[in-house]
Amino acid sequence: MGYIEDLRRVIGHQPLILVGVAVAVINETGEFLLQKRQDGKWGVPGGIIELGESTEDAGRREVLEETGLEIGKLNLVGVFSGKEHHVILPNGDEFFPVTVAYVTRDIIGGVLQADGDETTEARFFSVNELPENLNPLIKNLMKQFTVTL
Repeated sequence: MGYIEDLRRVIGHQPLILVGVAVAVINETGEFLLQKRQDGKWGVPGGIIELGESTEDAGRREVLEETGLEIGKLNLVGVFSGKEHHVILPNGDEFFPVTVAYVTRDIIGGVLQADGDETTEARFFSVNELPENLNPLIKNLMKQFTVTL
């Protein structure tokens, strides 16, 4: 069992504050890496940090796990939080994420492939050709990512 699962056994579905990362990976032609999740929505790679893990290491780990790509240097875009980000999962668990967002152009290895677990498809998109089912929170982050560049 993991840290969050252990907490859930104690507190049930009550809201938690969880710290996570989102990473915009941009290739040499300026396209954004997006992943299609199990719910059919597209977004950038990311997830919750593990105990003792830095947000940078979590970002690198999540990109590798979900898309098969190894990344290097990360540039901080910003930290996003607030009631507008409140999540209620299908099982009733609630949380308020604090998301540390990064952007990188530093792809140092790996082979692009969906993990088949969290990610059903992973590919690069130009800013003008983003998929229809883009996670609404990611749309706001994408604006920040392009401003940071």
